[in-house]
Parts: sequence; C-alpha cells; structure tokens
Amino acid sequence: MANDKVNVALLGLGFGAEFIPIYQRHPNANMYAICQRTEEELNKIGDQFEIDTRYTSYEEMLKDPKVDAVHINTPIQLHAEHTLMALRAGKHVACTVPMATTIEDCKEIVELVKETGLKYTMAETVVYSREFLFVKEMYDNGELGDIQYLQASHPQDMEGWPEYWERMKPMHYATHVVSPVLGLMNKSAEYVSCFGSGQISEDLAEKSGCPFAVETAHIKLKDSNVSAHIYRSLFDTARQYRESFDAYGTKKSFEWPLIEGEDPVIHTAKKPEPEIPERVEVPDYGHRLPEEIQGFTQAGVYDAEDSAHLSFIQGGGHGGSHPHLAHEFVTSIVEDRDPYPNAVQSANWTCVGLLAHESAMNGGEIKKLPEFTLS
Repeated sequence: MANDKVNVALLGLGFGAEFIPIYQRHPNANMYAICQRTEEELNKIGDQFEIDTRYTSYEEMLKDPKVDAVHINTPIQLHAEHTLMALRAGKHVACTVPMATTIEDCKEIVELVKETGLKYTMAETVVYSREFLFVKEMYDNGELGDIQYLQASHPQDMEGWPEYWERMKPMHYATHVVSPVLGLMNKSAEYVSCFGSGQISEDLAEKSGCPFAVETAHIKLKDSNVSAHIYRSLFDTARQYRESFDAYGTKKSFEWPLIEGEDPVIHTAKKPEPEIPERVEVPDYGHRLPEEIQGFTQAGVYDAEDSAHLSFIQGGGHGGSHPHLAHEFVTSIVEDRDPYPNAVQSANWTCVGLLAHESAMNGGEIKKLPEFTLS
C-alpha cells in the first residue's frame, strides 16, 4: 500500500463490474487491475472504465506485487479455491457469497487467515442493505426491546441463470437469509435443524443431488434464548423474488413487505389493535460513506437497461449495499482491523446452510456448527 491507498484487483467481471466505479472513486482505493478469462470481455470492461492493468490469468495477476487486495466475483464452486490462492499469495480478500461449498474449505480459509493475518470478508449484501441497517439501528437504540424471534426468506426462480445454478442445493446459497437473523443481535449459530419440502423436476434433482423444492431450517443462536427460522427455494415454486427478514421484539417488530417495492411494516406493542401496524419508508444510509461514493447506494452500473444484470432485475439492487461492502473492505485494510463479517463470522454463516442441507437429507437431524476462531 502507498499513501493509504489499497490497490484492488477484481476477479470476474459479470456482476463484479458493479464495484469498479466504486473502487475508482473511493478515497482509499486504487482500482488497479481486472481479471477475466475471456479477453474480449476483459478489454471491453477495461476500455469502458479505463483500467490499464488486465489479466486473463488469475495466477499471473496474483504474482503482481502491486496487488494488495483481491475482490472475487467468480462462480460459487470456485470461491474457496480462488480465496485460498489469493491468501497464499499474500493478498487480502473480499469474496462474494458464500465463502465455500464445504465445511472443510471454510475451516481451511479461517486457518489461513489466522496464519497470515490477512483480511478476509465475505461480501454479504444483506447486512449492508438499507433495510438491515434501519432495523439494526432500531435494535441498537433499544426501540425493538428484547428480540423474541427472527425469520427470513429467500425464494428466487433461478431459471435462466448460469447453468451451475441447476446443480445448486437451496441451502448452499443461504447466507442472504442467515446473515440478517444472526447479524442483528451479533450472534453466531450453535446448531441447526432443517426439513426439505416438495419436489423439483427429475432433471434438476439429478443435477443437484437434492430433490427438494424448498428447504426450511431453524437456527439456535448461541448464548441466546432466541431461535430463527429461514427458508430457501431455487426452482419450481411459484413466488416473486423476495430476499426478506422479519424481527419481532417486545416493543416493536419489523416485517418485510410481501410484494417487492412496497413499504415494510412496523408493529408497535400496547397500541389499540388497529393502530399497531404502520407502513414506514426505509431511509438510505449513504451518509455513512465517504462523499465520493455515497451516490452508489441509489444507482450503479447495472441500473441501465442495456447492461442490466440478473441480480438487479431480480435482486432489487441489493438494498444499496455495494458501496458499503467496498468501503468496509478497504477501510479494514487501511485501519488494520477485522472487517465485518470477518472470516469466522463468514464461515459460521456459510456453514449454517451447508449443515442445514445435510440435516434436510437426514430427516431434520440436528447439526452442530463447528467452532471457528482467529485467536
């Protein structure tokens, strides 16, 4: 690093291109290099954003001593491999979700972070969405009172997405529902029990090794009397995309809208029954960011129709989270502190889903989370 500027290299330029202008404008970042196997796409993005340092080989990019940190946006099955390669090359890592697809890989990443002292964060959008930040602020201010129960859902029809999604088990991509129910109270998961429900097509079931249309799990929060309920679906279930969470407290409760684009509801205890629910408009949290990147909570690369990415068409822009994620990653390096979520939190959140699927395949058997530590 030079002059508190982190040289960031971006791996994967589909969804990943969304972060390029954010890093370019961040006061502590230098959008130094991009990497994409397809040279035509690499040069198209490089020319569009005027990035000179370009690689078609990830191995070659990791040899570049000027690269301080790598932001990984590759297909899910490659996350662990690409993360481990970067850490072994001495680079800090931000990786899109999930951390890995096996418990063993999660353990290896945590151990390598511990050995090297490098920063690792899983770029979980939900805990930096304006909705989560709003509820978190209410909870931290005491407005919700004591939390009694948490739930989250993520139904999404993945037809038309890249083919590897057809090989995905629902709970293997569960961090968008795990993270808010654990992150609100800043607790880890202790154990999980999950059931499968329904049946996807024989073709999809054969590809994924999972017959279930829906997987639904209960999570026991560690050092807490609270449990959470989550569910995931990927195919053959009629439901508009919804990446939601609800928080029920003794004083107030927050419920996500049933239909995308509507306002959520706050329920306030001890009011006359008709006055208990109230629709609220969730504020934006761009003011928490450096002025140079505040605008990216409202708009980004993929808002334009001619370059719309499926994560925006179905994903609602991830609640304005992208500049918060980039800012957290860069400042954790500059300030030499753990990012949020760090490697341990990322592993716990990821392994909830991995073990939930194991539980579903074994009739709801309770699965205890491994112990992860950086100390």
